[in-house]
Amino acid sequence: MKWAVVPGIVFMSAWSIAQDGDSETSGSLLVDEGITVHEARTLDELLESIIERRDVENLAHQQRIDAFERQVANQASLLDAAEKEHEAETNRSRNLEEEISLNNATIADRQQELDEKLGSLRELFGVIQQVAGETRGTFLGSVVSAQLPDRDIFLNNLAKKMGTAMELASVDELNELWSLMLEHIIATGEVTRFTGVVSTNEGGDKETDLVRVGAFNLVSEKGYVNYSFDTYEVVDLTRQPSGEFTSTAKKLHRAKPGTGKPEFFAIDPTRGSILSLETERATFGEMVGSPFGGMLSGKCWLPFCDGQGGMVGSIIIMVGIVGVVLAVWRMVVLFFVRQKVNAQREDFDNPRDDNPLGKLLQVYTENKDVDSETLQLKIGEAILHEMPALTRNISLVQVISVVAPLMGLLGTVIGMIQTFQAITLFGTGDPKIMAGGISTALMTTVLGLCVAIPTVLLHALTSQFSRSVIHVLDEQSEGLIAEHAETKGTPVRDVARQSD
Repeated sequence: MKWAVVPGIVFMSAWSIAQDGDSETSGSLLVDEGITVHEARTLDELLESIIERRDVENLAHQQRIDAFERQVANQASLLDAAEKEHEAETNRSRNLEEEISLNNATIADRQQELDEKLGSLRELFGVIQQVAGETRGTFLGSVVSAQLPDRDIFLNNLAKKMGTAMELASVDELNELWSLMLEHIIATGEVTRFTGVVSTNEGGDKETDLVRVGAFNLVSEKGYVNYSFDTYEVVDLTRQPSGEFTSTAKKLHRAKPGTGKPEFFAIDPTRGSILSLETERATFGEMVGSPFGGMLSGKCWLPFCDGQGGMVGSIIIMVGIVGVVLAVWRMVVLFFVRQKVNAQREDFDNPRDDNPLGKLLQVYTENKDVDSETLQLKIGEAILHEMPALTRNISLVQVISVVAPLMGLLGTVIGMIQTFQAITLFGTGDPKIMAGGISTALMTTVLGLCVAIPTVLLHALTSQFSRSVIHVLDEQSEGLIAEHAETKGTPVRDVARQSD
């Protein structure tokens, strides 16, 4: 019966036991320290261990019961002490509340007195706070801060001080504010050189000489650099703008001060926005592609396929290169052939076999004894034999000049199909999604025309070179036949009629 009541007594008296936790805990620890756990190797050892553990636990329970019984007598005194402490704290809280109310009333009276004494000076707080805040924003948004940093700290503290409206700005603070504003106005009209730290594209910081052009741009030895208004540091551009602009920046950086010589410089009036757009603009290499860019990146296996024209643009470029090379090669060959033909015309009596006219003269020399009709056939055969060498690959250049714009049109159609597919999938909300198809459509057309125009001109020049040599051969052959007909006594008209 005693053990049935103990759990309930222990549960209800948990608070009283906790009050004497030090003594109880120490006793419990003493009991627990007497427990030694041994590994049971037999059933007898296991039974002995269980009995020993049960005895120890019973002893601990008995100690808790004894401690509880000792605390029962002190419950009334503890409760009385707690009630007295509660009453004392309640009185103290009431006194503090009355004191707070009195202090609030005093603060209100003093604030009203302060407002009456300040009068019109109260507007000064707002004006100084506004000017300090606006000036701080101007400083943070200007590239002058790259040369004159940390000016915003004073302005920020001054604005906070004026925001409290508890203390007027001192004369020194007003003079400092005026001095900073005047210094900034003067700095925005200067072109000055200073040493600054630039965050490179590799992730490091480099100390270098910088040239500041008013409040517009910063220039280093590599060209333009940008002042980040987010991190308030000078950073390298990911890529310099086109050469005509970068060259002016480099010249300005190399210029020596005090020479009085003006330097032309392209400024960015938007303080970096146009420069950022220039770096995002595709270069000629990005539009056309590189000879091995696509193959090195694994995107495609054709040269120039990494450009905006894609695969079609790559084929157009390669076809154009073939056409230009063929045309230039044929022009060079025909130029030297014409030179040799002209030299042969000056030395008619000594035919050489290194030119078509010389071969024609050799045929004439070998067939002087035949009749005019046979000679005409022999000379005609010799001219026909020379024609393939004079007209070789010229027609291929003409075909390329015709096919190139057609391939450009094909690329345009493919690009528009890609654009419409992007519109179908993503809508028209983001123009950048459609930019890929549009760039393919436009770039292939441009590439086709860029190939067609020079190849048409080269075909015309090559054909002219070829026709000029053929014309000389026809002219000289007719002269030789006429001379032979006169020598043999056969009229030229009869020879002409026979040849017809």
